[in-house]
Amino acid sequence: MIFSNKNTPRCRFRVRQRLANLHLTLQPMIEVENLTKHFGSKCAVDNLTFTVNKGEVLGFLGPNGAGKSTTMRMITGFLPPTSGDARVCGISVIDNPKKAKTKVGYLPELAPLDHDMTVIGFLKFCASIRGLKGTANKDAVERAIETCVLTSVTRQSIDTLSKGYRHRTCLAQALLHDPGVLILDEPTDGLDPNQKHEVRQLIKRLGQNKAILFSTHILEEVEAACTRAVIVDCGKIVADGTPAQLLEQSGTGSLTDLFRRLTTRDTEAAA
Repeated sequence: MIFSNKNTPRCRFRVRQRLANLHLTLQPMIEVENLTKHFGSKCAVDNLTFTVNKGEVLGFLGPNGAGKSTTMRMITGFLPPTSGDARVCGISVIDNPKKAKTKVGYLPELAPLDHDMTVIGFLKFCASIRGLKGTANKDAVERAIETCVLTSVTRQSIDTLSKGYRHRTCLAQALLHDPGVLILDEPTDGLDPNQKHEVRQLIKRLGQNKAILFSTHILEEVEAACTRAVIVDCGKIVADGTPAQLLEQSGTGSLTDLFRRLTTRDTEAAA
């Protein structure tokens, strides 16, 4: 009798609804599968596999030289992998790199800026490169300016901006085409504490409706901005979990202790 009740149309509808809700909750936007990169005899990225779902902000942690930037360049299609694949919104960066790039907003570590242009002029130019014209261009630029809080400096030349506003301008260009995926390489590097706080809060807000992968070696950013974090060392994943899970794994309640235990120091790598 219990089994027959579970097979009623109403019960079957509820099961389908729950499965649909689960699928929406865990919607993979970045899928990295056995991604590997060799530079000659050096293995920079070693068989990485991980997923970032919609609504997740994944912190990509590791010491300098761990393979973070190389991994991001492969996911964005700017660097071909030696083997493996990455999919962005289900699109392979190997099989269809041009289409995959349309789904990504990318902020490289050293993002290029034309210092002679105004903020609004630079963003209009970037939007036109993205194929946005007329009203679509205007609307995209206005939306990015509002999102990144650039209204007060739109007519200033980029050369006159503080480092914090330059970072925001770089982030704004990554948002122009409203991508479902953001990949940010060291987005708070070199900023003062107030500027770091503003960028972290912006990342958290954007992460509510997008999938975000951002690299850092600043451990406090895990708790400040991430819903999940991966630690990489020598091109391999050595830890993966929520901030609370990583703190528990540390055994001391300290991410620094976990990081130091799992990663290779420069002096050790050179030995």
